[in-house]
Amino acid sequence: MLGELILEERGKTTGLRVLPSEGNNPKVEVSFQASGKVLGIEHTDMGTYNSVARPDGSLFGEGQGVVMTKDGGMATWKGHGIGRFTGRGSAVSWRGAIYYQTSSQKLGRLNGVAAMFEFDVDEDGNSNSKIWEWK
Repeated sequence: MLGELILEERGKTTGLRVLPSEGNNPKVEVSFQASGKVLGIEHTDMGTYNSVARPDGSLFGEGQGVVMTKDGGMATWKGHGIGRFTGRGSAVSWRGAIYYQTSSQKLGRLNGVAAMFEFDVDEDGNSNSKIWEWK
């Protein structure tokens, strides 16, 4: 069951790189930067994920990154999910799970939490993210 919304942000793709294919499946690395609020605190998020095209047209992705608050708090994250092209150029809609680790007291509630995300990217590389605690 989804619980509290713990993060909401908007961002932009900052880099794309084609990686060696996995068999016949293309693989792309995507980097992004975003900002918003995590646990009600303003933050900046930087991340990179790899997406691999699957035979059924879906994508499998794995990524990692860091959330930084204006007062110096930081949390690292790792996640994985399934993506689908939305039919608008390279726009993709992702759904998956994400896990945080931090020594920041203000962000400490993120430790030990499994969270579910929605990450949508439009054809211009603009992204919207929402992350909920998974109870």
